[in-house]
Amino acid sequence: MWDRPEQAQKILKERTRLEAEVNACRTIERELADQLELIELGEVEGDQAVIAEAETVLESLRERAAKLELESLLSGEADANDCFLEVHAGAGGTESQDWAEMLLRMYVRWAEQHAFAIEWLAESPGEEAGIKSATVRIKGTNAFGWLKTESGVHRLVRISPFDSSARRHTSFASVWVYPVIDESIEVEVPDKDLRVDTYRSSGAGGQHVNKTDSAVRITHLPSNIVVQCQSNRSQHRNRAEAMNMLRARLYELELQKREEKAEAREAEKTEIGWGHQIRSYVLHPYQMVKDLRTGVETGNAPGVLDGNLDPFLTASLAQRVGGVEN
Repeated sequence: MWDRPEQAQKILKERTRLEAEVNACRTIERELADQLELIELGEVEGDQAVIAEAETVLESLRERAAKLELESLLSGEADANDCFLEVHAGAGGTESQDWAEMLLRMYVRWAEQHAFAIEWLAESPGEEAGIKSATVRIKGTNAFGWLKTESGVHRLVRISPFDSSARRHTSFASVWVYPVIDESIEVEVPDKDLRVDTYRSSGAGGQHVNKTDSAVRITHLPSNIVVQCQSNRSQHRNRAEAMNMLRARLYELELQKREEKAEAREAEKTEIGWGHQIRSYVLHPYQMVKDLRTGVETGNAPGVLDGNLDPFLTASLAQRVGGVEN
């Protein structure tokens, strides 16, 4: 442990994660015993207020236990890892670019609510508003496990704020989520398979970033996967981060191939007319967010866009785990 500090750090991180999981279960067990004891005392004394309060706590414990049970199923090879999240605007110009920015904000808000750290890696702003694309790294235990089912096309229906005639518009944006991989996972990428381009950062970032070709774009020729990074002033650091992203994308592609048969049924459930669309966000003429894979829906569209994604993530994750197990 003393001679290999990097390995020691990984072991201590794993130990902290396991301790947190065990302590969460023990806390629920302890609170369950306390509330059952309160109910017994309330029945003896005929105090209905105490009984009602204890039953309310029990319902909260049930929800927490259900969430822990679901988290225990996050046992995929990379489920516990950090993840990269990319958002790309679809066809439609400013409308789709604004929707892409709204979608990115939704995931950032969700991450903040769950105490995940956010690292901004690349962003391409839209011509008038919004973003053409953006990539962030979400850091935290099980970040990839929770978000891995979010890859797909997201559809927005609303009265356009950019249309002077106040007409209803439909916009599309795509999301791609893939895991951050560590040194224990080897992914070989020959140099001959790569095309590396450098360019000037288009976003704000100080005089150095804007005046030098520090941003890096790497294209993997066999798969046509493109990654880019512009978060650092150093071109070398941006290239290293972009290579990490590329290795992660290739690894995630391999994971997808392994799960292809298990997910065949879920793919069939996607409406053919909408391609890979996974969720609709309707703000007009009524408000509703509906997941087309699980059927989960809510009328609180503003709440979802503010990061309240847990019901959708929980349902899609349970469905995916169930499909793999079957």
